[in-house]
Amino acid sequence: MQTFFVEIKCALGQTYKVASALAEAEIASEIYSIAGNYDILAKFYVPKDADIGHFVGEKVQPIPGIVDTRTIITFKAF
Repeated sequence: MQTFFVEIKCALGQTYKVASALAEAEIASEIYSIAGNYDILAKFYVPKDADIGHFVGEKVQPIPGIVDTRTIITFKAF
């Protein structure tokens, strides 16, 4: 499995709706509210051969209320 995180910037007042939509879609293993330039940090697992860019573009970015995303690909857990 590949592990990656996506920082999500939401439209004003949409953070809870976006977090709920992510949870309902059952695509993220963990969803956190965060402070800073982004509003949500979500952790994802996909199969080793999956295209992460395609996954984010088709499963995450179309969620209503998302304005921007930043994907962080991980290499090793310590």
